[in-house]
Amino acid sequence: MTAFGRLPRLSASVAAAALCFAAATTVASAQDAQPGEGVTINMAQPTWDTGYFYTQIYKQMLEELGYEVAGPSALDNPIFYQSVAQGDMDLWVDGWFPLHNTYEETFSQGAEKVGTVAAGGALEGYLIDKATADEHGIDNLEDFKDPEIAALFDRDGDGKADLVACPPGWGCEVGIEHHLDAYGLRDTVNPVKAGYNASMADAVAAYEAGEPIFFYTWTPNWTVNVLKPGEDVVWIEVPEVDLPESTKGLEDAATMAGVEGCVNDPCQLGFPANDLVPVANSEFLEENPAVRALLEAASVPLDDVFAQNAKMYEGENSEDDVARHAAEWIEENRAEVDEWLTAARDAAS
Repeated sequence: MTAFGRLPRLSASVAAAALCFAAATTVASAQDAQPGEGVTINMAQPTWDTGYFYTQIYKQMLEELGYEVAGPSALDNPIFYQSVAQGDMDLWVDGWFPLHNTYEETFSQGAEKVGTVAAGGALEGYLIDKATADEHGIDNLEDFKDPEIAALFDRDGDGKADLVACPPGWGCEVGIEHHLDAYGLRDTVNPVKAGYNASMADAVAAYEAGEPIFFYTWTPNWTVNVLKPGEDVVWIEVPEVDLPESTKGLEDAATMAGVEGCVNDPCQLGFPANDLVPVANSEFLEENPAVRALLEAASVPLDDVFAQNAKMYEGENSEDDVARHAAEWIEENRAEVDEWLTAARDAAS
């Protein structure tokens, strides 16, 4: 007996209801868990904007887990990989491998690759406008050794073909520079290393004016939405696969079947296909198992990145626009996103 008399026994139905309520409350609590509460993530993104969309998707998912995400700060590759190894930066989701193999020695002692944003579909290569390719029978980078062919693409009057290339510090700069030497193109090709978007905007304007254009690009990228391979431009091949030291041994992966708009099938692009991969500080991952689990579970289809990049080119390219695109994508894929978030919360419990 208590001071208030004997407590009544619960009926079986009331007890069962109480248990169901408790279970439901526990599930709801688990679904709303905030493993990142009180933790700030220093997040980076690259200096090229085609990765901003999926960077924002990951940022917003991390925020749903309770993390405060500082940035993302736009960094060149060498600076990011050094910073993430030292712990000054915690992560980015913009690693391109094997293109970024050249940085592994820099980051491998303090950071690591974890998960995959998109596997195998990130291509690189050289393109020219289809009209000039058809008229002059150009289908290979080696054709640019001919001064007459090179002169067709001369934009500055020096007699050399002007190739829209990669700015200093980008991973693709290494591959392009290697190719210019390996294929003997220094005397006839001039790599333009100014800001990539501005250089490509000039190339698009030249194409629309009926002039020949010659450029390097990668996918996903707005360039292949605006200049459609097979219609406006064509991928040309390299004479043979010759890779820089950082990607030696991956020669077979530099020839791919089914590349839309290539002059041949399979297409000898000369660059191995890339995976888009998060890279994070190892100590940070150890302290934040929810982040590791999210990075291991999540992914973004390349077709969705293509579609968003096209919106950016059409003018929806402010920070607010990209954040909105990411939020809309998350809601459109809410069931799958919630599975990833549940996996993250479970890893932290």
